[in-house]
Amino acid sequence: MPLKIELKPDERLIIGNAAIRNGPRRSSFVIETNTKFLRESDIITESEADTPCKRLYFALTLMYLADDPTLAENSFVEQSNALMEAAPSTRPYIAAIYEQVQGGDLYRALKRGKDLLAYEEQLRSLLANKDAPVDAS
Repeated sequence: MPLKIELKPDERLIIGNAAIRNGPRRSSFVIETNTKFLRESDIITESEADTPCKRLYFALTLMYLADDPTLAENSFVEQSNALMEAAPSTRPYIAAIYEQVQGGDLYRALKRGKDLLAYEEQLRSLLANKDAPVDAS
């Protein structure tokens, strides 16, 4: 089934092994074959993977895009185990990701990975607010 994609000006997209950047205007096109693709909003680069959950998401990205995901899958399992040990509250999120990985649906695993990133951001916000100085006036 064809997939229509709309790109914002200057938005990036990965299709297969090709990285594409849109021009200065909105554009749309149709992908007519089954291929791997990621929109810019779904991409985290290695340098942006600066938290445990972002590193896990980056490993998922590599698994999804790789022709042979074995190396990235090993990294994903190691990171998942370490993250669940350090932060047990991440277990339901990681279990949902792993369920998709086991089912072979790495794109949906990435979507579940976004839920984990949102959860991590919630935790970071709570910690930041907890450490904020209290106004005693």
